[in-house]
Amino acid sequence: MKILQVLPSLQMGGVERGTLEVAHALKKAGIPNAVASQGGPMVEGLKAMGVPHFELPLMSKNPFTMRANASRLAELVRKEGVTLMHVRSRAPAWSVHWASKKCGVPWIATFHGVYGTKPAIFKIPYNRVMLKGLKTICVSEYVKRHVLETYHPDPAQLVCIPRGADTDFFRPDAVPAEAAQAKKTRQYRFSPDIPVILMPGRLTYWKGQEVLLEALMQMKHKRVGVLFLGSDQGRVEYSDHLREMASQLADDTEVVFRDHTQEIHTVYALSDIVVNASSAQPEAFGRTIPEAQAMGKIVVATAHGGACETIEDGTTGFLVPPNDVKALADKLDEILDSPPAKLDAIRTAAVEAVRANYSISKMCASTIELYRELA
Repeated sequence: MKILQVLPSLQMGGVERGTLEVAHALKKAGIPNAVASQGGPMVEGLKAMGVPHFELPLMSKNPFTMRANASRLAELVRKEGVTLMHVRSRAPAWSVHWASKKCGVPWIATFHGVYGTKPAIFKIPYNRVMLKGLKTICVSEYVKRHVLETYHPDPAQLVCIPRGADTDFFRPDAVPAEAAQAKKTRQYRFSPDIPVILMPGRLTYWKGQEVLLEALMQMKHKRVGVLFLGSDQGRVEYSDHLREMASQLADDTEVVFRDHTQEIHTVYALSDIVVNASSAQPEAFGRTIPEAQAMGKIVVATAHGGACETIEDGTTGFLVPPNDVKALADKLDEILDSPPAKLDAIRTAAVEAVRANYSISKMCASTIELYRELA
């Protein structure tokens, strides 16, 4: 058995991280594997673990390039002795599909999200390529339901393998308290004793940064720190709008905007509450939720999509209705007023739930088991 994972690029993101996690698990299990993409900073991670990377123009949606990529992939598969391809995005999935016809090597796909379907006459057939392989992995039950309702495949085609958190990396004792406090006060310049609310995720309207900012305006607790961690990816107008909203908050509300960081576990450690307020569309899974839970943090998320699977409301975190500013404000105030014993019980239950159900090791083991079944 030799696995080739195929994706558009290896920039920073959940799809890319999942690719490296599976590559590492395969390497650890002694199973030959490689990755094909257009490249990016995360290629260094593959090199460090000794997994080959093949650079192809797989980000392109140009039909001629996609056809050419099919020939390139078929040649690569033959040369490297690949026995199964695993693709993680639609444009390269078409190339993999055509390559499979050329070289006879089977493939599977992963639905990492819920794709747009309008105009349906174009998008539905384009998206359906993800169901043309032997199996299709869905990253949550929410995504699986969407695929069944939208594309009507044979249910046996679908396998639900939830994403997860690296519980060896994300754990309550991962960062010494002194280091987290130093990061809080020196790098992010929050007051030493102020509770910090973290909202990780790129700055885009559907992630709900505006919802949190409006909730902060309605909260009775004004003395809080708020850290928005994520790039605007060129959406300068939106990020400027968020900063303007933040400037209207109470003087003792400390707001910080920062780009992505490689030290995300330290940022979780310095935070008290982690918010996922996705509004216009649900998170397909929402990896930051189990990561924060695994770190023993109180998580508040919007009650739709994958968040409803990773949070048991009131037991391992809290859920609020989508776009409900008052509900979010009230919940944050309630948490800040809660006795420590109640919050400690939720933190403990969250850590245990992630370790049992949403760990990277479980995700990788289930993926490798599927590879073996198909081999």
